[in-house]
Amino acid sequence: MPMSLILEQQVAVTVRALLVGVLALPLAVEAQLAYVANEKSGTLSIIDTSSDRVVGEIPAGKKPRGMAFSRDGLKLYVTDQPANALHVVDLQTRSIGKSIDLGESPEGVSISADGRLIAAASEIANAVILIDAASEAVLATIRTEGKNPEHAVFSPDGRWLYVSAEDASQVDVIDVALRKQVTSIAVARRPRGIAFTPDGSRAYVACELDDTVFAIDARAHRVIASIPGGKFSNGVVMAPDGTRVYVSNGRDASIHVIDTASNSVVATIAVGQRPWNMAITPDGAKLYVANGRSHTVSVVDTRAGKRIADIPVGELPWGVVIRGAGLP
Repeated sequence: MPMSLILEQQVAVTVRALLVGVLALPLAVEAQLAYVANEKSGTLSIIDTSSDRVVGEIPAGKKPRGMAFSRDGLKLYVTDQPANALHVVDLQTRSIGKSIDLGESPEGVSISADGRLIAAASEIANAVILIDAASEAVLATIRTEGKNPEHAVFSPDGRWLYVSAEDASQVDVIDVALRKQVTSIAVARRPRGIAFTPDGSRAYVACELDDTVFAIDARAHRVIASIPGGKFSNGVVMAPDGTRVYVSNGRDASIHVIDTASNSVVATIAVGQRPWNMAITPDGAKLYVANGRSHTVSVVDTRAGKRIADIPVGELPWGVVIRGAGLP
């Protein structure tokens, strides 16, 4: 056989092997996806963040709100307020695989950085429900002093849960190991969104009724700065490098950008009506904002500091979470 023909056959075999290898690794080339909880529609809209288009929808109970990924990114934990449940959504089959009973009217949900614990805030029960992620069993129901807890957020080291008490003027602090509240931090009226810096040294909380954002020393559990916000400040998300905090302003239809070095507002970006909870891409390049009254998600180019798209989703979007390449 001529040498040229042998070489052609070897090249063809190599190309086929490479194609098979690529097809066998779907998670490695999977698009980075954002999931949007639509309260009134009872669905999760799926957005491909490369094209900023809706590419799918998942039924998610009657009123989905809070969301958090499993550590491997294959499941999405979603609270359903009327069902008093945490739905475990299988993202490969795009269906609810299991529902975990919670306290009455669950809302915000988060998962510890090591992926072992899930926390869900239960508003009417005035409690945080702690769940073992491996067994998906409830470990503890932890009462909070503040009434109507909305968000329960793990510190990066998993030691603390910061809980925003919607009908109080405080952030409750739960010691995760002790399974109890150990202190509270006085802030302003109706605290809502909470975000920690990546090193866990600080937390930021938005207080809706007083249009103020508080910076908290998360080791001493005390306020170190108050920052004027927009009208009805609520959602809070941290940039991956910890240099910026993004806060949604419900009545202003805007986002405030806060510099964490100076604890001052450095930019304001217009978005849709009643912006609520948000998510940022892992590289920090794009911010996705759920607009409840516009029934859209606004996409913000964080480097240019401007809105670049509005994506129609379901009715009354509550918030957004993002995963990419199969990871949370």
